[in-house]
Amino acid sequence: MEDIMTITPLGSGQEVGRSCHLLTFRSTTILLDCGIHPGYDGMAGLPFFDRVDPEQVDVLLITHFHLDHAASLPYFTERTGFKGRIFMTHPTKAVIRLLLGDYLKLMMMKKGSGGADKDDNQDVLYTEADLQSCVDKIELIDYHQTIDLNLPSGLKFHALNAGHVLGAAMFFIEVGGRSVLYTGDYSMEEDRHLMAAELPKYHASPDLLIVESTYGVQVHASRAEREARFTGTIERIVTGGGRCLIPVFALGRAQELLLILDEYWQEHPHLQSIPIYYASKMASRALRVYQTYANMMNARIRAQMDLGNPFHFSHIRNLKSIDVNNFDDRGPSVVFASPGMLQSGVSRQLFDRWAGDPKNGVMLAGYAVEHTLAKEIMSQPKEVVTLEGRRQPLNCLVDYVSFSAHVDFVQNRDFITSVNPRNIILVHGAKEEMGRLKGALMLHYNKLPENKRPTIAMPPNEVDVKLIFTRRRSAKVMGKLAEAPVEDEDAMVDESRGKVVEPREGDPVRGILVTQQNSSKIVAPEDLSTYTPLRVGSVSSRLHVPFVGKIETLRLFLNEMFRGVDESTADFTGDGDDGVVTFIMHGGQVQVIAGKTKGVATVEWDCSPVGDVIADSVVALIMHAQSSAASIRLTGRPCSHRRKKLREGDDQPSMEEHLRALHQALSDQFLSVEATYEARKGTFEVKLDAKGGVNDEGGEESNNEVVCTATVEFEDDLDATAKITVECKDEKLAGNVRECLQNVAAASAPISIVDNNIHFI
Repeated sequence: MEDIMTITPLGSGQEVGRSCHLLTFRSTTILLDCGIHPGYDGMAGLPFFDRVDPEQVDVLLITHFHLDHAASLPYFTERTGFKGRIFMTHPTKAVIRLLLGDYLKLMMMKKGSGGADKDDNQDVLYTEADLQSCVDKIELIDYHQTIDLNLPSGLKFHALNAGHVLGAAMFFIEVGGRSVLYTGDYSMEEDRHLMAAELPKYHASPDLLIVESTYGVQVHASRAEREARFTGTIERIVTGGGRCLIPVFALGRAQELLLILDEYWQEHPHLQSIPIYYASKMASRALRVYQTYANMMNARIRAQMDLGNPFHFSHIRNLKSIDVNNFDDRGPSVVFASPGMLQSGVSRQLFDRWAGDPKNGVMLAGYAVEHTLAKEIMSQPKEVVTLEGRRQPLNCLVDYVSFSAHVDFVQNRDFITSVNPRNIILVHGAKEEMGRLKGALMLHYNKLPENKRPTIAMPPNEVDVKLIFTRRRSAKVMGKLAEAPVEDEDAMVDESRGKVVEPREGDPVRGILVTQQNSSKIVAPEDLSTYTPLRVGSVSSRLHVPFVGKIETLRLFLNEMFRGVDESTADFTGDGDDGVVTFIMHGGQVQVIAGKTKGVATVEWDCSPVGDVIADSVVALIMHAQSSAASIRLTGRPCSHRRKKLREGDDQPSMEEHLRALHQALSDQFLSVEATYEARKGTFEVKLDAKGGVNDEGGEESNNEVVCTATVEFEDDLDATAKITVECKDEKLAGNVRECLQNVAAASAPISIVDNNIHFI
């Protein structure tokens, strides 16, 4: 039997931005990330949600707090029919509330400064109430914590450290007996405050790896080289009297760059007179989040936390609010401002103000997404368009140094090789870079035999990738059954435990097979409660069977049918005449108790396949023992009473009493019976309604009354000899009336029937 796993990119398919991937398998639907595209506004930046039925999504997993992975979450949870569950790490939830609140304010600002139709809410994807309702629905997951949703497909997952930003996670998913690793954005390089991503240890190779391809085949320079270029370029700008703008997102890479620059200023006293500003309304709140979750950072930060707060900067000033028009920028300075793509906000306003001065500079330190101003100025155009729509020359220095915490080609290739997946899907990368990476991976895997090479796909948005899997039939042997049998002389013995612990191929295994959510295991009955939620129990049944026969007959029948029937007699007697006798069979698992209650035999047994069959047989024997001709002959007694003969002068039933008895019997049998009595003669008229009958001409008759007349006439007052005549046009009814009269005559009194005529009219 085959199962089909379908993966559909709803975003970040051959693009960077609006990461969102739909995975369906074994009637389970999973949504991975729910971001927005930074290069588009409003509805245009959403993932292609029209390809998914939100009500069918069982779980939504968010890898980290960046807008391109999480910003459309409130829209999806509050503006659609989504009823599933949402999971992310603790830091991700804490930061998402801050970032999405700031993003909402930017949307409202754009609407307020927009075109003619300011009442059009299309670009405002959700409200503050929607955001709060969404955050309230989020459930938390720790690194290495396994969440089991108890779905029929056996869906469970756990988070691994992804190293990209604080709280970033990969998700290792197990569903329907198959495994999927989704990396999200990840970094294999430890920096000043974060650990590198971890490999999924203690797991077999996943059936599918969904991995980012942001940098394609590019290879990063060493970290020391990048830091030297970053700090050297900033120093050159400010010592020349210029102002340096560093567009960053408020949380994420900003904290890493702040640590680098604060340390550099500390080591170079001649720069300490030049101010560094961190222009973010949520700067202080963001840093408090980082302080709270310092235990999730690398050893360097944890060691510094013992001495003080590493995020208490000596040379950086936080600007909770900044009015760009009144900002005093007459001297050199360095300003960190958001957002990182220069689409709007403080970073865009400062860029528009400083771009025309050749002494100034813009330092891009993160990945620039297509269709954003940050990506546009990397090609050094001569002119740019301001936020107000006017064109101005681009004279300032523009430089780019990657601190984006994404893997380069070498790191990505080594990670993929270590994970050793059977199938690979590339996401989160420009089409050209993704294509180069796919080609390089295929060339890398050409060294392997063809049957060991993974499949590699790079689907665009809304294009399905279908993977066909054959259902596995396997079970884990656990507990005592996983140990070799004692009689195996060659088995390895663990002397510390005193048990034989290494079974060999071909050893017999007998136990209980337990299958739960596509996972099967075989355990011994005594280990059932240890390895499964089940417990060993027993069910006893008791059945009361009517029995009016003799115990001797029952004893005979049971011994004829079963071998080794034991018998015990109780010291007390019940309602029966012969005491209480218990017949015991099948090692005491089936018992028959007779004589305790008059007219009843009780069958008790322990429910099991064999016990149930024996109990059924015993019940059949009990019924047979009181009804068969053999049992009657064996235990029956001859009738000792005689019928008293009637003599002349004795009171005898009158003819009318006989006739009335016959009338009563007919009335019990038929609904309408009228009787007339004349001396020794009784006439009974039986009427029936025959609906839908057939008339004499062959046509249908909707309602026809059938009348049957029966006459019973005794010959004289003393003789019980009667003549019965039945007249009716319905042969069946006439036969029923005649038979009824015959049976009553035979059962109630010795009435002889000398003439039994039926006349059809």
